[in-house]
Parts: sequence; C-alpha cells; structure tokens
Amino acid sequence: MVGMPSDGEITFADHAGRFYARRFGMAPMVGRLIGYLAVCDPREQSVSQLAEALLASRSAIAGAVNYLENLGLIQRSRAAGERMDRVRIDMSSSHAMGFDVSEYREAADLAREGLHLLADAPPERRAILLEWAAFADFLVERLPVLEQEWKAHREALRAAGELPDDSATRQ
Repeated sequence: MVGMPSDGEITFADHAGRFYARRFGMAPMVGRLIGYLAVCDPREQSVSQLAEALLASRSAIAGAVNYLENLGLIQRSRAAGERMDRVRIDMSSSHAMGFDVSEYREAADLAREGLHLLADAPPERRAILLEWAAFADFLVERLPVLEQEWKAHREALRAAGELPDDSATRQ
C-alpha cells in the first residue's frame, strides 16, 4: 500500500489546480491531478489511489484522467495480470510541452475564413484578422525551431547532470 501524500504534495496539487483553472480554464480537479502526478511517489497511480490521495470521487478522477489523456498529457498502462490501469504524467509529446502547432494552424485558417468574409471591407476592418492570421502563421513557423532548441538545451542540461536522463520525459 502506498502511503498518503504529504501536506506539501496536496498543497502543490491545489496550487496547480488553481493555476490550470485560472490560466487555461480547466476544471480544478484536472489541474490538481496534473500537480499531484508531477510529485507523487510512485509515479504511476491507479484511479483509486488518486481518488484517495486527492480526497475526490473515482468518477471525478476518471473524468480528469480521460481529459488529460485526450490532451496527451498522461499515459495509461496496465501490468500483466493487473485489472486496473495506472496513470502517469507524460511530458514527451509536442502538445504536452506546448510545441503543438495544430491549434495555431486552425487559428490561422479561422482568421483567413473571416478575411474571406470581409474581402471587400476596408483595411481597418480587416486589421484584427490580418494580425491574427499573421501571428498564428508566425507561431506555426517558429514553434518547431523552438522545440529543436529546447531538445538541444535539455540534452545539454542532462549532459551537465542538471537534469536526470528520464525516459518518461524524453522524445
């Protein structure tokens, strides 16, 4: 049996819940789950363990797990012979690290749809959509470069011993 989380771990999870709710509009339980999975030991937890640790219902945890799994921020696994899934935070995807350009491609397409609608409008009426599309295009171009720079920087930190060589966060 895994021990109960410390007060500090729960406080951190609560702070993460407030951060993700305020910053990204996520349900507080989703943010709490992110925070707790970042500090819990062992790193892989069952839904029951998470519910007990976070004093939440299994259904609230299951909903948060599903939400985070759809975002690519957690992974589920099941050991041979076990009847329950275990979840852990997974920072290996471009989406999890904030480098996924698909949302910016969609934003640029949406702005261009609006520009098409306003094709005959004066430039000042089109200005917001022009900048919206230009900014989204800029991010689509720059994020892959930043991702490569981050990977090189991360490897340098690992080589210097400042970051562990952790396969759970590796791409």
